[in-house]
Amino acid sequence: MAKPEKDSPETRLARLILNLRSQGVSDAGVLNAIETTPRDLFTPDLFQERAWEDSALPIACGQTISQPFIVGLMTQALGVEKRDRVLEIGTGSGYQTTVLSKLSRLVYTVERYRTLMGEAEARFKQLGLTNVITRFGDGGLGWPEQAPFDRILVTAAAPDEPKALLSQLKPTGVLVAPIGKGPVQSLKRYTGDGKGGFVVEALTDVRFVPLLDGVAREL
Repeated sequence: MAKPEKDSPETRLARLILNLRSQGVSDAGVLNAIETTPRDLFTPDLFQERAWEDSALPIACGQTISQPFIVGLMTQALGVEKRDRVLEIGTGSGYQTTVLSKLSRLVYTVERYRTLMGEAEARFKQLGLTNVITRFGDGGLGWPEQAPFDRILVTAAAPDEPKALLSQLKPTGVLVAPIGKGPVQSLKRYTGDGKGGFVVEALTDVRFVPLLDGVAREL
């Protein structure tokens, strides 16, 4: 009996985009950025067959490449504009970074694992990205030398309100981050009110690895 043919990557990508739309990711720019970002490039060889699934997948250093729906949801919530300077905390595989790079003027991204940073930088070079600036360091401290930022995206769970990062936002800037100490966190959006305060919205429950202090010691 012949084995059924596997769907092509193009078919799986089309199915993924339709799935994101059905879950509420409706921003055309965000959808286009995801559609034109080759997720298989950021996925380990062991999981290539699952590259276009709407699920988180393991990468090196005990981290994950985020579920495309969460990438779409967080990017949409951030409301990135073409002239924006964006700070990303947690480069990881570089998948979310690449999506942000297609929507903004500059992306500053910080990663605490040197291995992940090196691999992500190689992918950015392969893709010809010229508007991504990387830094190996403690993401919780942000990047004060380059502040203030129009948008900040945090891809690891902060235990409490990330005051150091909020201080690096422009007065009407937006920060999106998972907040909480347990296995399930609340995805929150902080929007500057222009007077030094923030409007805070809880968007949905999420599961992220914790935001850790310092840089990682790797063998």
